[in-house]
Amino acid sequence: MSRHDSRGFSLLELLITLVVIGIIAAMTIPNLLAAIDKGKQKRTMADMRSIGTAVEAYSVDNGRYPVASDASTLALAISSNFVKVMPERDGWDHSYVVNSETTAYTVFSSGKDGAPSGCVIGTQTTQFNQDICFSHGQFIQYPVGPQN
Repeated sequence: MSRHDSRGFSLLELLITLVVIGIIAAMTIPNLLAAIDKGKQKRTMADMRSIGTAVEAYSVDNGRYPVASDASTLALAISSNFVKVMPERDGWDHSYVVNSETTAYTVFSSGKDGAPSGCVIGTQTTQFNQDICFSHGQFIQYPVGPQN
């Protein structure tokens, strides 16, 4: 029996296959992680729009915005009548930061890192760690373009 009649793979062939798979994984994993974070960001923005719509509906019915300093207090004020269940955590599982007074409200997500950095009106963010801010029915700080 000669060596050419064997039906298995040689060690060299297996190593080359593993190297190719490793290179493909190294190229695609960062894109996959960015896509996951982009999905979390989009979910957060959709939840913030829902919260804003409920707060605006509360204002129409009551002539003022609800007073709340955190997400759970705001949820008590607007749940059942204005939104079925208010989301209290963003896509990265951090609590929404809420500042709601009778004349103004702001709801913001502190982003991927969970560290609030504050809202600047009209700021377009380019990193997942930057805050996303919603106030008076619109985003005042929001993500645009590719995110890092």
